[in-house]
Amino acid sequence: METLEARLKAQAHALGFELAGIAPAAAADGFDRLRDWLDRGFAGDMAYMGQNVESRRHPAAVLPDVRSVVMVGMSYGASGGRQPPGGAEDRGADAPRSPVVGLIARYALGADYHDVLRERLNRLLAWLHGEAPGCRGRAVVDTAPLLERDFARRAGLGWFGKNTMLLDKRHGSYFFLGSLLLDVELRPDAPHEANHCGTCTRCLDACPTQAFAAPGLLDSRRCLSYLTIELKGPVPNEMRPAMTEWLFGCDVCQEVCPWNRKAPPGTEPALQPRPDLMAIDALAVMGMSEEEFRRRFRGTALWRTKRRGLLRNAALILGNRGDPAALPALRRALDDPEPVIREAAQWAIDRIRAMKNEERRTENEE
Repeated sequence: METLEARLKAQAHALGFELAGIAPAAAADGFDRLRDWLDRGFAGDMAYMGQNVESRRHPAAVLPDVRSVVMVGMSYGASGGRQPPGGAEDRGADAPRSPVVGLIARYALGADYHDVLRERLNRLLAWLHGEAPGCRGRAVVDTAPLLERDFARRAGLGWFGKNTMLLDKRHGSYFFLGSLLLDVELRPDAPHEANHCGTCTRCLDACPTQAFAAPGLLDSRRCLSYLTIELKGPVPNEMRPAMTEWLFGCDVCQEVCPWNRKAPPGTEPALQPRPDLMAIDALAVMGMSEEEFRRRFRGTALWRTKRRGLLRNAALILGNRGDPAALPALRRALDDPEPVIREAAQWAIDRIRAMKNEERRTENEE
């Protein structure tokens, strides 16, 4: 008869998790690195990362009497999840202006992964209750003080890439992590000890804002994912041009990773890219009311930015595009009740005007 551990992993696979492993519930390997990262200010405005930091030291802070941590991974559409580019470099000089398609990080193109993984983990826990009556457990998806990547490596799921992402030889880095904390003693898997990045530095070299202070060390304050999602105030002026057309998040360091070249696409229907999220026109976003924002983005990861964050980002990428056709919408945004939107709109207006003036000077010189 198969062991409980083998049956548990088989059930995880049946529920849609491509990766599954078991780690002992011990102190997190990376806790001291986390403390150093926080001390260096790399968390930026993510104050929640430093709140009750001691609770991240051991999973017992999440589930008392925890004995085992089951780590799972679910892929999310590595193929076909990239929007068609809409930047100026993709048009001939005389071609008509195309809509400014705001780029969305692949992970956000489907349903909110928190809901999808939590539902599957709870089903896995219900199955385990039938196998081990009386056991206690808790499903965790990125919302509890658990250093999930540490336990994923310890459970044999992969290694840390130089871009800080967890990497698997077959699935690359395009997968979500979830965990099931249990008060049952399970036989752990061997931790993943090897690192398969070698001398490759493509992720570090390609970062639009040079956000990596060192291999494996991310300064969030310079990361486009942080700037477009987590940062609630104005984006620093020096970072705005690097946003190009990224409306929500950034995938650059993953797109250039060799381990993602042949990663199979995800199979979970709820996480497949939604057509209405694949081509978001930044100009249309600028005209969104609060009600329209709620109706379109509730239940997606884009909900996290709130309306003010998404319109701020849209204004900045319109400024980067430099198309005067955006000026009427940007001028209307100067009356928006949100200060961060008004400031971004004014910056975009000034940038478009400056770019147009530079074009005229160049034409006159020729």
